[in-house]
Amino acid sequence: MTSSRAINARCPKCSHVRGPHELAPAWQCPACGIAYHKYRAAYEQTTTKFAPLVASNDAAPLAVDSSVWMLLVANGVVLAIALVADWRLADLMSVYWIQSVAIGGSYFMRILSLEKFSTENFRINGRHVDPTPETKRQTAFFFLLHYGGFHVGYLIFIATEAPGALNVDIGLLVCAIAFIVDHMYSYRYHRELDRQGTPNIGTLMFTPYLRIIPMHLTIVIGALALDSAGVLFFGLLKTGADVGMHIIEHKILGKRREQESAW
Repeated sequence: MTSSRAINARCPKCSHVRGPHELAPAWQCPACGIAYHKYRAAYEQTTTKFAPLVASNDAAPLAVDSSVWMLLVANGVVLAIALVADWRLADLMSVYWIQSVAIGGSYFMRILSLEKFSTENFRINGRHVDPTPETKRQTAFFFLLHYGGFHVGYLIFIATEAPGALNVDIGLLVCAIAFIVDHMYSYRYHRELDRQGTPNIGTLMFTPYLRIIPMHLTIVIGALALDSAGVLFFGLLKTGADVGMHIIEHKILGKRREQESAW
Protein backbone atom coordinates (compact mmCIF):
# COMPACT_ATOMS: atom_id res chain seq x y z
CA MET A 1 0.00 0.00 0.00
CA THR A 2 1.25 3.48 -0.80
CA SER A 3 1.88 5.59 2.30
CA SER A 4 0.30 9.00 2.72
CA ARG A 5 3.76 10.56 2.56
CA ALA A 6 4.40 9.06 -0.88
CA ILE A 7 1.17 10.42 -2.40
CA ASN A 8 1.84 13.64 -4.38
CA ALA A 9 5.60 12.99 -4.19
CA ARG A 10 7.39 14.42 -7.24
CA CYS A 11 10.09 12.32 -8.87
CA PRO A 12 13.43 14.20 -8.92
CA LYS A 13 14.34 12.63 -12.27
CA CYS A 14 11.20 12.64 -14.46
CA SER A 15 8.97 14.99 -12.35
CA HIS A 16 6.12 12.45 -12.23
CA VAL A 17 3.73 13.20 -9.35
CA ARG A 18 2.44 10.10 -7.52
CA GLY A 19 -1.28 9.59 -7.41
CA PRO A 20 -3.28 7.81 -4.69
CA HIS A 21 -3.68 4.61 -6.73
CA GLU A 22 -0.12 3.98 -7.91
CA LEU A 23 0.94 0.32 -7.76
CA ALA A 24 4.68 0.90 -7.41
CA PRO A 25 6.15 0.77 -3.90
CA ALA A 26 6.45 4.05 -1.99
CA TRP A 27 10.23 4.18 -2.54
CA GLN A 28 10.00 3.84 -6.33
CA CYS A 29 8.81 6.21 -9.08
CA PRO A 30 5.87 4.61 -10.92
CA ALA A 31 6.83 6.36 -14.19
CA CYS A 32 10.59 5.91 -14.62
CA GLY A 33 11.30 3.25 -11.98
CA ILE A 34 14.14 4.96 -10.11
CA ALA A 35 14.50 4.58 -6.34
CA TYR A 36 13.90 8.03 -4.88
CA HIS A 37 16.54 7.84 -2.13
CA LYS A 38 19.24 6.40 -4.42
CA TYR A 39 18.70 9.04 -7.07
CA ARG A 40 18.78 11.85 -4.50
CA ALA A 41 21.93 10.38 -2.92
CA ALA A 42 23.65 10.31 -6.31
CA TYR A 43 22.51 13.87 -6.98
CA GLU A 44 23.89 15.11 -3.66
CA GLN A 45 27.21 13.40 -4.33
CA THR A 46 27.47 15.04 -7.75
CA THR A 47 26.44 18.42 -6.36
CA THR A 48 29.15 18.19 -3.67
CA LYS A 49 31.74 17.33 -6.30
CA PHE A 50 30.92 20.17 -8.69
CA ALA A 51 29.42 22.80 -6.37
CA PRO A 52 32.61 24.89 -5.78
CA LEU A 53 33.28 25.25 -9.51
CA VAL A 54 29.65 25.92 -10.40
CA ALA A 55 29.30 28.45 -7.60
CA SER A 56 32.42 30.34 -8.66
CA ASN A 57 31.26 30.50 -12.28
CA ASP A 58 27.65 31.37 -11.47
CA ALA A 59 28.02 33.95 -8.74
CA ALA A 60 30.51 36.27 -10.40
CA PRO A 61 29.35 39.08 -12.68
CA LEU A 62 30.61 38.75 -16.23
CA ALA A 63 33.19 41.53 -15.80
CA VAL A 64 34.93 39.65 -12.95
CA ASP A 65 34.18 36.09 -14.07
CA SER A 66 37.57 34.34 -13.95
CA SER A 67 36.61 31.86 -16.67
CA VAL A 68 35.86 34.72 -19.09
CA TRP A 69 39.26 36.22 -18.40
CA MET A 70 40.86 32.81 -18.95
CA LEU A 71 39.13 32.63 -22.32
CA LEU A 72 40.39 36.09 -23.24
CA VAL A 73 43.95 35.32 -22.13
CA ALA A 74 44.03 31.95 -23.94
CA ASN A 75 42.75 33.49 -27.17
CA GLY A 76 45.15 36.40 -26.79
CA VAL A 77 48.12 34.04 -26.41
CA VAL A 78 47.16 32.00 -29.47
CA LEU A 79 46.61 35.17 -31.50
CA ALA A 80 49.97 36.58 -30.41
CA ILE A 81 51.75 33.35 -31.36
CA ALA A 82 50.03 33.38 -34.74
CA LEU A 83 51.13 36.97 -35.43
CA VAL A 84 54.70 36.52 -34.17
CA ALA A 85 55.17 33.21 -36.00
CA ASP A 86 53.67 34.77 -39.14
CA TRP A 87 50.97 32.11 -39.47
CA ARG A 88 48.73 32.24 -42.48
CA LEU A 89 45.08 32.82 -41.70
CA ALA A 90 44.34 29.36 -43.08
CA ASP A 91 46.70 27.84 -40.48
CA LEU A 92 44.83 29.53 -37.63
CA MET A 93 41.49 28.54 -39.15
CA SER A 94 42.63 24.91 -39.33
CA VAL A 95 43.29 24.87 -35.59
CA TYR A 96 39.97 26.59 -34.97
CA TRP A 97 38.21 24.05 -37.20
CA ILE A 98 39.52 21.18 -35.07
CA GLN A 99 38.34 22.89 -31.89
CA SER A 100 34.94 23.62 -33.43
CA VAL A 101 34.49 19.98 -34.47
CA ALA A 102 35.46 18.83 -30.96
CA ILE A 103 32.84 21.18 -29.47
CA GLY A 104 30.20 19.91 -31.89
CA GLY A 105 30.99 16.32 -30.95
CA SER A 106 30.69 17.09 -27.24
CA TYR A 107 27.29 18.77 -27.74
CA PHE A 108 26.05 15.84 -29.86
CA MET A 109 26.89 13.40 -27.04
CA ARG A 110 25.48 15.80 -24.48
CA ILE A 111 22.10 15.97 -26.22
CA LEU A 112 21.99 12.18 -26.48
CA SER A 113 22.81 11.92 -22.76
CA LEU A 114 19.90 14.09 -21.61
CA GLU A 115 17.64 12.39 -19.10
CA LYS A 116 15.19 15.21 -18.41
CA PHE A 117 14.90 18.24 -20.66
CA SER A 118 12.58 21.04 -21.73
CA THR A 119 11.22 21.64 -25.24
CA GLU A 120 9.83 25.10 -24.44
CA ASN A 121 9.76 27.26 -27.61
CA PHE A 122 11.42 24.41 -29.53
CA ARG A 123 9.80 23.11 -32.71
CA ILE A 124 10.57 20.50 -35.34
CA ASN A 125 9.10 21.14 -38.80
CA GLY A 126 7.02 23.94 -37.31
CA ARG A 127 5.39 21.71 -34.68
CA HIS A 128 5.87 21.78 -30.94
CA VAL A 129 7.40 18.54 -29.68
CA ASP A 130 7.30 16.77 -26.32
CA PRO A 131 10.45 15.90 -24.33
CA THR A 132 10.59 12.27 -25.43
CA PRO A 133 13.52 9.96 -26.28
CA GLU A 134 12.50 10.20 -29.94
CA THR A 135 12.74 14.01 -29.82
CA LYS A 136 16.16 13.74 -28.22
CA ARG A 137 17.50 11.36 -30.88
CA GLN A 138 15.98 13.32 -33.77
CA THR A 139 17.46 16.58 -32.48
CA ALA A 140 20.90 15.08 -31.86
CA PHE A 141 21.24 13.53 -35.31
CA PHE A 142 19.83 16.59 -37.09
CA PHE A 143 22.47 18.67 -35.29
CA LEU A 144 25.19 16.16 -36.25
CA LEU A 145 24.29 16.32 -39.95
CA HIS A 146 23.63 20.07 -40.12
CA TYR A 147 26.52 21.31 -37.97
CA GLY A 148 28.80 18.67 -39.47
CA GLY A 149 27.78 19.69 -42.99
CA PHE A 150 28.94 23.25 -42.38
CA HIS A 151 32.32 21.99 -41.22
CA VAL A 152 32.77 19.68 -44.18
CA GLY A 153 32.22 22.73 -46.37
CA TYR A 154 34.74 24.80 -44.39
CA LEU A 155 37.30 22.00 -44.59
CA ILE A 156 36.96 21.81 -48.36
CA PHE A 157 37.28 25.60 -48.64
CA ILE A 158 40.43 25.75 -46.50
CA ALA A 159 42.05 22.86 -48.38
CA THR A 160 41.17 24.43 -51.74
CA GLU A 161 42.10 28.04 -51.02
CA ALA A 162 45.23 27.38 -48.95
CA PRO A 163 47.05 24.21 -50.06
CA GLY A 164 49.21 22.81 -47.30
CA ALA A 165 47.16 24.31 -44.46
CA LEU A 166 45.92 20.85 -43.51
CA ASN A 167 49.31 19.16 -43.47
CA VAL A 168 49.63 17.27 -40.22
CA ASP A 169 52.57 18.58 -38.20
CA ILE A 170 53.41 18.28 -34.52
CA GLY A 171 51.79 21.62 -33.67
CA LEU A 172 48.50 20.76 -35.30
CA LEU A 173 48.54 17.30 -33.72
CA VAL A 174 49.17 18.72 -30.23
CA CYS A 175 46.34 21.24 -30.68
CA ALA A 176 43.98 18.49 -31.86
CA ILE A 177 44.74 16.25 -28.88
CA ALA A 178 44.48 19.16 -26.43
CA PHE A 179 41.09 20.24 -27.79
CA ILE A 180 39.70 16.70 -27.78
CA VAL A 181 40.81 16.09 -24.18
CA ASP A 182 39.51 19.49 -23.05
CA HIS A 183 36.08 19.06 -24.61
CA MET A 184 35.72 15.48 -23.40
CA TYR A 185 36.18 16.83 -19.87
CA SER A 186 33.75 19.65 -20.65
CA TYR A 187 31.21 17.09 -21.88
CA ARG A 188 31.47 15.02 -18.68
CA TYR A 189 31.22 18.13 -16.50
CA HIS A 190 28.16 19.56 -18.25
CA ARG A 191 26.52 16.15 -18.57
CA GLU A 192 26.41 15.91 -14.78
CA LEU A 193 25.02 19.44 -14.52
CA ASP A 194 22.36 18.63 -17.13
CA ARG A 195 21.22 15.72 -14.97
CA GLN A 196 20.70 18.07 -12.05
CA GLY A 197 18.25 20.32 -13.88
CA THR A 198 16.03 20.54 -16.94
CA PRO A 199 18.07 22.13 -19.76
CA ASN A 200 16.30 23.34 -22.87
CA ILE A 201 17.21 21.03 -25.75
CA GLY A 202 16.80 23.83 -28.27
CA THR A 203 19.32 26.03 -26.45
CA LEU A 204 21.78 23.15 -26.30
CA MET A 205 21.42 22.48 -30.02
CA PHE A 206 21.78 26.09 -31.19
CA THR A 207 24.59 27.24 -28.85
CA PRO A 208 27.48 25.68 -30.84
CA TYR A 209 26.36 27.49 -33.99
CA LEU A 210 28.08 30.57 -32.59
CA ARG A 211 31.26 28.78 -33.66
CA ILE A 212 30.19 29.06 -37.29
CA ILE A 213 30.05 32.86 -37.33
CA PRO A 214 33.82 33.66 -37.32
CA MET A 215 34.68 31.12 -40.02
CA HIS A 216 31.65 31.99 -42.14
CA LEU A 217 32.24 35.76 -42.03
CA THR A 218 35.95 35.33 -42.71
CA ILE A 219 35.22 33.26 -45.81
CA VAL A 220 32.43 35.54 -47.05
CA ILE A 221 34.53 38.73 -46.94
CA GLY A 222 37.57 36.99 -48.42
CA ALA A 223 39.83 37.63 -45.42
CA LEU A 224 42.13 34.75 -46.41
CA ALA A 225 43.91 37.26 -48.64
CA LEU A 226 44.51 39.79 -45.84
CA ASP A 227 47.52 38.05 -44.20
CA SER A 228 48.19 39.42 -40.67
CA ALA A 229 45.14 41.69 -40.80
CA GLY A 230 43.03 38.63 -41.59
CA VAL A 231 44.58 36.73 -38.67
CA LEU A 232 43.74 39.59 -36.31
CA PHE A 233 40.19 39.91 -37.68
CA PHE A 234 39.53 36.20 -37.37
CA GLY A 235 41.12 36.03 -33.88
CA LEU A 236 38.84 38.78 -32.58
CA LEU A 237 35.75 37.08 -34.05
CA LYS A 238 36.79 33.77 -32.52
CA THR A 239 37.25 35.38 -29.10
CA GLY A 240 33.77 36.92 -29.34
CA ALA A 241 32.26 33.52 -30.22
CA ASP A 242 34.01 31.84 -27.28
CA VAL A 243 32.75 34.46 -24.83
CA GLY A 244 29.26 34.31 -26.35
CA MET A 245 29.11 30.55 -25.81
CA HIS A 246 30.26 31.05 -22.24
CA ILE A 247 27.52 33.61 -21.57
CA ILE A 248 24.84 31.24 -22.85
CA GLU A 249 26.19 28.41 -20.69
CA HIS A 250 26.27 30.85 -17.77
CA LYS A 251 22.53 31.51 -18.18
CA ILE A 252 21.79 27.79 -18.48
CA LEU A 253 23.60 27.16 -15.21
CA GLY A 254 21.55 29.91 -13.59
CA LYS A 255 18.35 28.12 -14.60
CA ARG A 256 19.70 24.90 -13.15
CA ARG A 257 20.12 26.58 -9.79
CA GLU A 258 16.40 27.43 -9.86
CA GLN A 259 15.60 23.78 -10.55
CA GLU A 260 17.81 22.64 -7.68
CA SER A 261 16.20 25.05 -5.22
CA ALA A 262 12.80 23.51 -6.05
CA TRP A 263 14.02 20.16 -4.79
